[in-house]
Amino acid sequence: MKIEFIKAKLSHIHQMRELILPEIESGIILDRSEDEIATNIRSYILAYSGDEMLGFVALHIHTSYLAEIRSLIVKDGQRGKSIGAELVNRALEEAETLGIQKVLSLTYKQAFFQRLGFVEIPKEALPEQKIWADCIKCKHFPICNEVSLIKNL
Repeated sequence: MKIEFIKAKLSHIHQMRELILPEIESGIILDRSEDEIATNIRSYILAYSGDEMLGFVALHIHTSYLAEIRSLIVKDGQRGKSIGAELVNRALEEAETLGIQKVLSLTYKQAFFQRLGFVEIPKEALPEQKIWADCIKCKHFPICNEVSLIKNL
């Protein structure tokens, strides 16, 4: 299977929302409205095979030195094929190109991110804008089982 990695376009939003909906319903990934995705469309990298969207990731920039890997999803049935790792690695390459020094992730998949060189940090080390912009919207807030990880570039 040939996989193509591309930057997202506004025309992809509906398909992105369809792919992520089951993970939103289970509380694994935060819901992002179509407008929020549109506002941040330049942040997304998509994985495609033919016409099938296999997954995507967003590189969200918080400050001039800190970004975040978020909204990572790989289609059920396509997991375990290194698609997620390649999406994260492409986001990390983009972060490095932009001059970002650190990339964080809040995840339930700690081992996955540790294999990619991320290390666990205390949640208290997260920037306040992350907590009040995103975490407060989560159905698990304030009791959260996600692990905070960071990677220095």
